[in-house]
Amino acid sequence: MTTPPIDAAETVYGRHSAHEQDIDGFGTVRLVPVDPGRDARLLHGWVTEERARFWGMGGTTVEQVEEIYAHLDSLTTHHGYLVLRDGAPVALFQTYDPEADRVSECYDARPGDFGVHILIGPTGGAAPEHGFTGHLLATLIDFVFSDPEHLRIVAEPDAGNAKAVALLERTGFELGPEIVMPQIDLPEVFLPQKRARLAFLTRTAFEASRPA
Repeated sequence: MTTPPIDAAETVYGRHSAHEQDIDGFGTVRLVPVDPGRDARLLHGWVTEERARFWGMGGTTVEQVEEIYAHLDSLTTHHGYLVLRDGAPVALFQTYDPEADRVSECYDARPGDFGVHILIGPTGGAAPEHGFTGHLLATLIDFVFSDPEHLRIVAEPDAGNAKAVALLERTGFELGPEIVMPQIDLPEVFLPQKRARLAFLTRTAFEASRPA
């Protein structure tokens, strides 16, 4: 499978926004569906950085990244989005139905549960921007709860990723137990065994935390 070179502008060509939100002092945040063919090279650069080691794709090739996201795109229960800030890709956001995911083997999924993963893109050597991750995460939570059927967000960051766990807790997530997610070895995708920390954010807690 071959992947043509892309630039940031090409990643949004011809794609509808799944969500768009203007944030004062921050910019316009948009979510657009991942295009495996166009975005594989960009995503490969992100997931193979040392800082993204908890994402579990450090040894992949560009072609493998394209195949993984093509498989994801074929599912009705899992979805991938590029998160754009003023048109530039800054994060990868994935959502899934926990009952159709390996995490369901590790906890009792409830009706209305909705799983998420987020990977912040590299800054290109620039100093971290204060509030950057918080603004993005708040926008993604707004997106998830814009669907009235979603009653609780489920996250399961790597148990060793202390920064991610702390960020979720600061954002209002309630931490759950550590779990061991089983290895998945299929022709379409390989997922190694993962020790994760469950975290939950209910719609009730989210709405109670919003300004009146």
